[in-house]
Order: sequence, then structure tokens, then C-alpha cells
Amino acid sequence: MHHVYLGIGSNLGDRQANILAALQRLRARATVVAVSAFYESAPAEGAGGPAFLNVAAEVRTELERPALERFTHDVEAAIGRTGRHRLQARPIDIDVLRFKDDEHPQLRARPYDLIPLAEIAPAYAAAAAALGECGVRRRERSLRFVANRQEEAPDVRLSLGRVGVSSVKRIVHLEIDGKARVFNGTFSMVADLAPDKAGVHMSRFSEILEEATLDVLARADEPARIERLVEAIAREIVRSQAAIRADVRLQADFGLERWTPVSGKRGEETYTLIGIAHADANGATRRVVGVEAEGMTACPCAQLMVREHSLGELIEAGFARTDAERALDALPVATHNQRGRGSVLIGASDDAFAVRADDLVEIVENSMSSETYDLLKRPDEFFIVNKAHHNPKFVEDVVRGILARSLDVYADLPDDTFVFASQVNYESIHKHDAFAEAFGTFGELRQELASGAYNTEKTDLATWLGTRPSQILR
Repeated sequence: MHHVYLGIGSNLGDRQANILAALQRLRARATVVAVSAFYESAPAEGAGGPAFLNVAAEVRTELERPALERFTHDVEAAIGRTGRHRLQARPIDIDVLRFKDDEHPQLRARPYDLIPLAEIAPAYAAAAAALGECGVRRRERSLRFVANRQEEAPDVRLSLGRVGVSSVKRIVHLEIDGKARVFNGTFSMVADLAPDKAGVHMSRFSEILEEATLDVLARADEPARIERLVEAIAREIVRSQAAIRADVRLQADFGLERWTPVSGKRGEETYTLIGIAHADANGATRRVVGVEAEGMTACPCAQLMVREHSLGELIEAGFARTDAERALDALPVATHNQRGRGSVLIGASDDAFAVRADDLVEIVENSMSSETYDLLKRPDEFFIVNKAHHNPKFVEDVVRGILARSLDVYADLPDDTFVFASQVNYESIHKHDAFAEAFGTFGELRQELASGAYNTEKTDLATWLGTRPSQILR
């Protein structure tokens, strides 16, 4: 393995997101060992564009230097770099600063490379210090003021259960089912507030997001999965806010390749990935990961009424009862339909446990009367309608199906594994929606299935996480 120092910079578009995307893509052929903070500097004399944002990274790779440089050029092209003119503004720039195995290493002593490098490679600290004022500044995340109203005592000395930020939009780079993907993520982050503190430091939540994302990307031995990211953020909220506990929720849309059932048309269906984590001041953490998916249901109650009425009409028309019943058994009977949205969350105490997003999607979709698709040809429409009417489901049936399929798919997981299931049907003939949810540990559900006895004390999501009920969990 070769030890390499890289300089990564950007001065077009979302500079920070471009750098994070480069780090993520580099991990395909290299192990990221360390990453510096962000440093900002003006473009070189004669160059155009806004200021550059730069980091230095130490990586390990099996690639020889020429192959590594070709790989970094491919990464640049994937992120959007189209030209290689020296003074051209660019969304990303990756330079090999030093191949540590080189017999005669020549470090390019440009200040915007050397100063970030000195942060992760102390051997270059003296050379960086000798540069003096060179226009390269560590990026400050906020203005610094002496006034700190948050730490003062409030007028009413009462603690608050949760204080924080919601609907925080961020581009995040995560691994789903072994593939690196880019998401538009929405975060909610909250912490408990002690009775002697006027408020939390709201600006720090964004800072925590940035630092935790870099930290998760830099871990050489762990993929950047959603549950690891929310856990890292929750831990850092507890530490930086001196909180007793913290909760983090990330929701992000993602796509999976799907083929229509009859025409075989390829498409990409959109689903929602969910990660929730809880951390406390003792260092304990719990997390769950899950998905939301859409499908359709056909109402069993209305279908039975239509069948009963149709049977009477057929008999009155002269058909024998046995013939009428055989006909109704063979044909799908009319009923009203509704679009549904189901969700499942799985939590395991084993840190090594990981779920596949497509497995969770199939658990939810297969629990409804039929899956749905964005693109449908006429034969596909017939297939779905016919399938749904032969498979009518109440909203309650869907939730029970999600629980049962979770127990089957993850049958090897222990009794303390947690599952949460919910379904909402957007009714077509009623002016309300139908809703059902259920939860519990695998052990509680297995016991109820085995005994048939109603277990009134199932573990809910807040209890399993070790937190308290809150809107952040929904």
C-alpha cells in the first residue's frame, strides 16, 4: 500500500459538497486516513472565479502514481470538471502532493496546499509557519462574540424536553446497498435543555453536521451508511451542547431500479430512506434505519358487499348458486382502491448489523395489495389492478404484513431487535385517511404469534431508543 498526500480544492458551485463528493469517490480505490479542516484562499493571480476552498487528505492505495493520477482525473470528471487549463475556475481539483514512497519526494510548496497539509502531517508544520501571512485562512464557521446569552440563566428556570432545528437541507453522500449515492437530505436535530441555560447554540447544529459528515467519510473501515451518520451527529450534539440526551433524524429520497411487470420497461422508482439516532451523556447510543414506500390497496369490505350483491343479481338472473359462486371466485370483484404509504424501521443492538434498503422496500411493497410504478403501459395497468383486486387489504393487514415479513427476512436476529411499522391509506371514497401502526421487539412479537395472547406491553420506538416520545420520531 502506498501512502499519499492529496490536495483537494473547489471554487465553483457548492464547494464543500464538491470536496465531500471527491472524498467519497476516492474511497473506491483508496482508504482515506485523515482529512484537514477547510481552508479558503483567493484564486491564483490571473485566474478567474470566486475563492477556493481546499483540504488536504492522507490516503492509502495500491495504485501506482500514474494510475492514481488517472483515477483522480476520472473523479474530477465525474464531479463536473470539463477542462484542465491552469487558471480556469473549476468545481474540483485533485493534486497528488506527495507519494510518500517516492525516492526523491518533491512537495509542491503552494501555500493553499502546504497549510492544510501541515494540519494532518506535522512534519510540514515548520514550512507552513514560515509562510507567514499568505492569504490562506482556516474557514471560520461563525463570527465570534463575547456575548453568550445561551449560557445565562433564563427568566423561568424550567428544563425543556427538546430544543433544536428541523427541516435542515443538506446534500449527503451515503452508501446504500454497497453503492455510493448522493441524497437531498432533511435533518432534524434536538437536545435537552437544562433549567439553568437560556438556550442551545443553534448555529452549532450546522457546524456539527459538517464535521460529522467529514468524520464518517474519513473512516477507513466503515461504510458511510445513514445509521452511522445520524449516530455520529447525535454523539456530537451531546458533547458540544453539554446535553443530557440528543435525537437526530435524517430523511432522504433515493431511487431503485425497477422493471414494469408485463411490458418490462426500466425505470427508477423513488423511495424515502430514514435514519434516527439517540445519544446520551453516558456515551450510550441507539439507532434505527428504515424506508417509506408507496403502493396501493383494494378494500376487502366493499369487495365483499359487491360480491354479495352480485351473487344475488346472478341468481335472480337464472344462474345456479354454485355456478354464480364459481364465476365470482374466478373473476376479480370490484371495490374501491387507495394509494398507500407504508414504512418500516429496524433497530438492532449489534453494531455490525446492516439492512439492505431494497429488502426493506420489498417488505413494505409486498405487504400491500400491489406495488405501483411511475411508468405503466396498458398491460402493466391491467396486471396491477387485477393483482390488487385478487389481494384486498385493510390498512391493518398491511401493518401486520410488514411485521410478519420483517420477522421472516431477519429471522436470524435476536429477540431484542426492534421493528416499527406504519401504513396510511389516502382514501378514495372517504374524506379521511386510514392509518395503522404497530411496534415491538422481535421477542415480544414472536411470543404473541406463538401464544395468540394479546401483549399489551410492547416496546415502542422512544423506549427502545432510550429517549422520550417526540415529533422528531415521526
